[in-house]
Amino acid sequence: MHRFYLGIGSNLGDRQANILTALQRLRAQVELVAVSAFYESPPAEGAEGPAFLNLAVEARAPLDRQGFEAFARRVELSVGRASARPLAARSIDIDVLVYDGIAHPRLAERWYVLVPLAEIAPDFVDERTGRRLADLAAAYLGRQVHRRERALHFSTDRQDESPEVRLSLNRAGVAKVRRIVHLNVDGRERVYSGEFSMVADLAPDKSGVHMSRFAEILEEATLDVLSRSDAPERVERLVAAVAHEIVSSQRAVRADVRLRADFGLERWTPVSGKRGEETYTLLGIAHADEAGARCVIGVEAEGMTACPCAQGMMREHSLRELLESGFDEATAQRALDALPVATHNQRGRGALLIGVTDDAAAHAVRAEDLVEIVESSMSSETYDLLKRPDEFFVVNKAHHNPKFVEDVVRGILARSLDVYSDLGEQTFLFASQVNYESIHKHDAFAEGFGTFGEFRRELREGRRPAGRTDLAAWLGTRPSRVIA
Repeated sequence: MHRFYLGIGSNLGDRQANILTALQRLRAQVELVAVSAFYESPPAEGAEGPAFLNLAVEARAPLDRQGFEAFARRVELSVGRASARPLAARSIDIDVLVYDGIAHPRLAERWYVLVPLAEIAPDFVDERTGRRLADLAAAYLGRQVHRRERALHFSTDRQDESPEVRLSLNRAGVAKVRRIVHLNVDGRERVYSGEFSMVADLAPDKSGVHMSRFAEILEEATLDVLSRSDAPERVERLVAAVAHEIVSSQRAVRADVRLRADFGLERWTPVSGKRGEETYTLLGIAHADEAGARCVIGVEAEGMTACPCAQGMMREHSLRELLESGFDEATAQRALDALPVATHNQRGRGALLIGVTDDAAAHAVRAEDLVEIVESSMSSETYDLLKRPDEFFVVNKAHHNPKFVEDVVRGILARSLDVYSDLGEQTFLFASQVNYESIHKHDAFAEGFGTFGEFRRELREGRRPAGRTDLAAWLGTRPSRVIA
């Protein structure tokens, strides 16, 4: 087994999704021992395109250096690298930095990979300079290279009269309450047009909840949360504060608050490198009772899928046509391997929710990372603005990467477990995907949910579990139980 360190970077298209896809495909022949955090840096002098996202990987494989580099080139092509020019912008770049203890001769000059490499190999000594990587990297961290960090009490008039029918209700409240909110997302302030839903349970001796109070509670809780520090607050703290206040002011046993807000992320088209802003949906859900509150945060993102079933039939038919036209079977199979086979496509909308039990872990969950996990699980991401080469790239990528709706959900779950591998067993995970079918008059849907511990146990033991924890049970909106 050979031991080596890699630098993996991207500065075109969905950068993190490109890197995550490359990591998944490297695993086919390489054991990944350690992976650094993501670091952002401007292009090196003379290089083209927008800022790079980089990470470093410690790996082991039985491949010699020449064999590994050939494998790495195939991975780059499969992820979509279109140019081999050294300074060209690229969707993916895989470089061997150290192989069997021998460093790249210009390692010290590659300041953009020194920082991520120093994170996983701080004591490695560069022979040309005689210095530790940690010392070489210190000059760049926080300067050229930046780490991408991974997430009122109000008295009210009460209705004293009892209802005509003395029955309790599970949920009563308001929906589609729109507010402009300032939140800390991915380490910086963003302004959202948010849509809140707020409900509480209703006791049998109360005629109803004070609907007008929900809007007041929202305003006061928002001001209270945001006044606790100079910086904007995170979404999970806001929805939890609103839910707590509903329990208090409405004298409810429990309350639920949901926030949906559209937000934009800067994106660069995969081939032409055109800058744009894509729109996604931020989600925050909180449940509060007298014991406290639990929250989940998440996103919804759109992409596309290509149908594997129809593609399989088209390939089988094309093979017969080629054989009948005089091609031998080996040549026909090679041609079908080289060219994407036709199939029908769907626009898909995926959702990912993660629930953590402490504030420190919550700050590791970033909306941008969740978006990229969802997008990279589909056949291809999509863009509002596409030039002709970009359109070709997206269609070609999708047809080389066909996915059922079930594949997308499994991909979201697996990537989440990888990206947040340091989160605990009780972390909650939910993934769903809706494909808006193009040739059927129905939509396809799949979802999966459970705790990290339940998913890890299933992967480890290789058998279907008796059941998994669903969102309501994890939040505590009903007694804890698993769903078979």
